[in-house]
Amino acid sequence: MSSTTPLPATPVDLSAPSGEAAVVDDPLAYAEFTRQRVDAAGRTVCDSGLQIAGITCAACSGILESALTRVDGVLEARVSAASARASVQWDPARTRPSALIAAIRGAGYDAVPDAAAPARELRRQEHRRALWRWFVAAFCSMQVMMLATPSYVAEPGDLAEDLRQLLNWGQWVLTLPVVLFAAGPFFRAAWRGLRQRRIGMDLPVAVGIATAFASSMGATFVPGGAFGHEVWYDSVSMFVAFLLGARYLELRTRHRAQADLEASLATMPATARRETADGALETISVRRLRPGDVVQVPLGEAFPADGMLLGGATEADEALLTGESTPVAKAPGAALVAGSLNVGAPVRLRVDRVGADTRYEAIVAMMRDAMTQRPAAVQVADRWAGPFLWAVLLLAAGAAAVWSLIDPARALPVAVAVLVVTCPCALSLAAPAAMVAAAGGLSRRGVMLQRLDALESLARADDLFVDKTGTLTDDRGAAASLVALAPEVDLPLAESAALALATRSTHPLSAALASSLAAMPLAMRRVEESAGQGLEGEDDQGRRWQLGSAAWLAPDMSLPDDARAVLALDGRPVAQVVRPETLREDAAPALAALAAQGLPATLLSGDRDARVQAMAGRLGITQAVGDASPEDKLAAVQAAQAAGHRVLMVGDGVNDAPVLARADVSLAMGHGALVARAQADAVVVSGRWHDVLRARLTAVRTLAIVRQNLVWAVAYNAIGIPLTVIGWLPPWAAGLGMAASSLTVVLNALRAARDPLR
Repeated sequence: MSSTTPLPATPVDLSAPSGEAAVVDDPLAYAEFTRQRVDAAGRTVCDSGLQIAGITCAACSGILESALTRVDGVLEARVSAASARASVQWDPARTRPSALIAAIRGAGYDAVPDAAAPARELRRQEHRRALWRWFVAAFCSMQVMMLATPSYVAEPGDLAEDLRQLLNWGQWVLTLPVVLFAAGPFFRAAWRGLRQRRIGMDLPVAVGIATAFASSMGATFVPGGAFGHEVWYDSVSMFVAFLLGARYLELRTRHRAQADLEASLATMPATARRETADGALETISVRRLRPGDVVQVPLGEAFPADGMLLGGATEADEALLTGESTPVAKAPGAALVAGSLNVGAPVRLRVDRVGADTRYEAIVAMMRDAMTQRPAAVQVADRWAGPFLWAVLLLAAGAAAVWSLIDPARALPVAVAVLVVTCPCALSLAAPAAMVAAAGGLSRRGVMLQRLDALESLARADDLFVDKTGTLTDDRGAAASLVALAPEVDLPLAESAALALATRSTHPLSAALASSLAAMPLAMRRVEESAGQGLEGEDDQGRRWQLGSAAWLAPDMSLPDDARAVLALDGRPVAQVVRPETLREDAAPALAALAAQGLPATLLSGDRDARVQAMAGRLGITQAVGDASPEDKLAAVQAAQAAGHRVLMVGDGVNDAPVLARADVSLAMGHGALVARAQADAVVVSGRWHDVLRARLTAVRTLAIVRQNLVWAVAYNAIGIPLTVIGWLPPWAAGLGMAASSLTVVLNALRAARDPLR
């Protein structure tokens, strides 16, 4: 709620801002989280979204709104304690965004710009409308069924006609919100299709709903008239509730994917420390960077642009971009990639590419382009919607024409019965009900579907592409060991020295080595760490020990693929640090089971080709490609699709995102990069390969259930239509059959939720 209590305004200094304030007040920066409009008085008004930290209860909202409205130029402030977000309307002629953040911090909280606020608000509104429609349909259908039950269970003569009529009126009142409000999307979609001269399944659904409701209303208003006595309000309300429930779950999965993409893009730094001509530092928005600028990147922060390392050395954690967990050593002159993390030492970067030209943005652009080319799975029901509708209308008209000659009093009831019995309830529910059930079962077992129709593509996939590092391997918790390079090396002494050095570093390999060695650390003095190279120290006897990369300590030695570092004594390598790749224990049997189902695997990885081929040999994979860039991976998938294959891709890194989006169906491991998870059709939260196999088996069974449902729906119509045409199936029996058919389809669809591996 906006605060309206008059408070003394806090003056704002509108002189040139500096530091962090200069960045957030930069029009290029605050345009991401601010919308501008012109009010009735012709004044420009800005509406900014801020994300707030420190909110603990609803009372915090009032405190923050009071603090914000005290800022001179703030017109209105609304703070939501539930979402921890603020929406502030302000006059750009009187204040700046930095003043809003300062007011929030002055009240004891913290705030950052909320760039995703507009998209999130649209999703919130869409979600709220969908949830309300589903709630209205489900709640009213339960009440309608309660009022309809006496008519079904009462023996002839048990239910007085006036009481039956009262129950019908009650059902009509309760069905009105369902038809006028909840079923609105079906009627709007049907109308849009008609305007574009296209017939989708929404049109026969809308016709069926409208016909059943209109006929029921005629029987309610004029009992015994042209529409007879029977009503089908329960069938109408239940059908709408079933369909809306399936669409609501689809909406939620789509929104979750969009939120994941926003979170992944938010990992890029918003500011940069640029060196000026006189050697000073200025904090600017990354959007202000230009090629040739020199910026300083502190330890632990992300590189704001693509460029070259100037002086010194460091290590870059490029897991976000490559999926490889081991930091990469960077020497002076090495290329640095925007979005990767500086984990070695503070460095200087010369900017070469910014914005859309950076490697990170190029991968995201490739991903979005691939998404537009994703092969679409067309529902069987939609393919037959047009012919089905015209056949039903012709049948109803023909039946009415024939009966008008035989018995004019029965012409309209027969036509209504034909339209009711052929209402595509079961046909419309055949695929969504089974897919929703399968999605629910998979989610309970660690596989989150992003889109329901991915199940069809997953069941029909015949070619599997797999990333290596992080997807097939798991280095988390893998032990590291020290191996002597010569027989005369005193290994216990070497282990003590290595442990003494490793405990002084925060490098992941040093941490793994320190946790694996059981020796007592050697007393070490004057320990120094060289960024991107390793550590160096001197023991009590004056011996110089070094622990670091092979490129630093043994550049001319040929070391095994699993050698990660080297220990040197007085400049001579004496031992190597070995940390083998740990293969996920269930990867080999799962891949073998998938291959037996017609899904042979191809290994794609950006790692060294020798290591990729070795991993493929351990898994029995005959096709493997190493040193693969994101473009190479995408080209391999496109080539397979061009050859007529339906591709399943399993990956976890941002470099896998374009391939995940381009593949016919894709799975991302839950520990992977957010961009990869956002573009995959499903996320394997557990990271287990048995769950990948479970998803495939579930998809195959779900598709079989969909076919069964479609066969049942067709068989039901094949039996029911002739009976209604010849007048043997009255309208009330047609309505009961429609409900029974829908219920049969839903009950059969529930089997898709069972675990196929049990």
